[in-house]
Amino acid sequence: MGMDRNTVIGFILIGVMMVTMFVVNSRSRQQYEKEQKKINDSIAATKPKKIIDTSHTAKILVDSPAISAKDSSGFSITKNDGQLISLENDVLKVVFSTKGAQPKQVTLKKFKRFDGSLVVLQEGNYNKLSYPVLTGINQTAASDDINFVAEPVITNADGSQVLKFKMGDSSTSRIITHQYILKKNDYMIDLAINIQGADKLFSQNALNLVWQTETPQVEKDHKYELTQMELCYLENKDYDFKRMLESGNKSFSEPLNWIAVKQQFFISGLIANNNFSTVGASWQVSKDTNSHIAQTAINAKADFAAGASNVSIPLHLYYGPSDYNILKQYDNQMQNIVPYGSGVFAFVKYINRYFLLPVFDFLRSKVASLGLVILLLTLFIRLITSPILYKSYLSGAKMRVLKPEVDQLKLKFKDPKTGQLDQQAFGMEQMKLWKSAGVNPLGGCIPAILQIPIFMSLYYFFQCNIDLRGQSFLWATDLAAYDSIYKLPFNIPFYGDHISLFTITATLTSLLISIYSMNQMQDNSNPVMKYMPYFFPIILLGVFNNMPSALTWYYTISNTITLILQIVIQKYIIDHDKILAVMTEKKKRPVTKSKLQERIEAMQETQKKVQEMKAKTSKK
Repeated sequence: MGMDRNTVIGFILIGVMMVTMFVVNSRSRQQYEKEQKKINDSIAATKPKKIIDTSHTAKILVDSPAISAKDSSGFSITKNDGQLISLENDVLKVVFSTKGAQPKQVTLKKFKRFDGSLVVLQEGNYNKLSYPVLTGINQTAASDDINFVAEPVITNADGSQVLKFKMGDSSTSRIITHQYILKKNDYMIDLAINIQGADKLFSQNALNLVWQTETPQVEKDHKYELTQMELCYLENKDYDFKRMLESGNKSFSEPLNWIAVKQQFFISGLIANNNFSTVGASWQVSKDTNSHIAQTAINAKADFAAGASNVSIPLHLYYGPSDYNILKQYDNQMQNIVPYGSGVFAFVKYINRYFLLPVFDFLRSKVASLGLVILLLTLFIRLITSPILYKSYLSGAKMRVLKPEVDQLKLKFKDPKTGQLDQQAFGMEQMKLWKSAGVNPLGGCIPAILQIPIFMSLYYFFQCNIDLRGQSFLWATDLAAYDSIYKLPFNIPFYGDHISLFTITATLTSLLISIYSMNQMQDNSNPVMKYMPYFFPIILLGVFNNMPSALTWYYTISNTITLILQIVIQKYIIDHDKILAVMTEKKKRPVTKSKLQERIEAMQETQKKVQEMKAKTSKK
């Protein structure tokens, strides 16, 4: 391939953008490493609990003097753990406790942790769903300290299961009911908090909900998983997120429809049908790689009509994968949580959603191996972008044909005494030469820049596509994580403590492209332009070593195809003699100048005359 200077500039711009983005991520990790506050997450060992499975046989749990004692208001305050009841469908298992009528454990049945155990998104004493209740005059109790009574589980004809918990005093018409509905094959849990005597149980016409969730480590790389942590929310119908790289907090004054904690591939979310009026969130990250990733506390205010006695507050709890197709079904913008593009590259999410994802899903439905799916996807993308690539190569070929004439112009405008080149005069004549030959000086740069959206969309796509998780290919055991052929006994700065073979193959193929391209370049006089393309493959060796193997496998294939296309197009498709003949014919035609070009040339001519006058004046 004839790589002209503009083409190289285009690829350098791509590299600069990549390195800049990786440096920002690297700095974020450094901030995380400097985080000094350590979370004390030790939890006292609890006694084994007997889980009452009511998915098939419903059992009524009644208060027992051994575990609870009713106060004068009729509420059963308990210090024990309560009894447990489980609801289960094909994808989700939820264990509820009568203490607080809240989920105690949530297990995803279709996904496994890096150690082979099932993914448990909620477990431990930190997790809770609670709110303060007025139990008497100047007396308040947290709902998670109150023992509820469970009613028999109802299984509907559509396969959904309904579980109700009740607490309160019917004699004073103060009753609170938690109704949970778990639908078939659904990760969303419906929760309706129905209240009788709301004006007596709550102050300021609001239920002040406290939702605490502890995010467990699910993937093998604790540090990388932390970089993917985000607090996502829909505020006043606008989606946004905040990275959770270090401990922090955030307040919301606008109506909030939902708020969620996203780790690399999984989400824990709280949704309100009628919005929360105000929300405050705080979180603390953990440096302990053998523990959780973060602990998050959400304080959300759900308002109801003033003076209302009977109130229903519809909520939802989502515990499931960060899967675009699944989240889109809920029609509440939760699909935006999947980071298919962000920041200056936010626009590439549309390429991922409406182009790459449908193609990927189609190929996945036909081919069992996801490694082969990536191979076919890469071939498809290279086929689509081949016209752009061809134009870039053609522009380089034209530049190379004109190189002898460009060299003559350099000799013409070089001062024989000082050896300095009159850049302005040379530039004017070079533009005239290109114009007469019908060559676009940006012909090599623009095609390279046009490939940036595809390049960046794939970068995001392979990092957040959950379908790649746990899928093996060749020596890679998980395409959603880095592949490692050797674990180093030490850590190398900017590289890591392991050797990724796919990263090495991606780097080597990138280096081969640079070597071939620079050998074909018509101007190697600039030392920066000569050696700069070699630096990026070396930099990428460190950058990609911790990236998902699906990404580095894609770059290996893409680079190989690019190198083959360069050689084939350069050697067998582009006819240099024909290009020279066409350019020679164009030179014979009268050159038509645009008004803009005429103005530019006029300005250049004026500047040239001014410089000549200054030169004559200085000699006198």
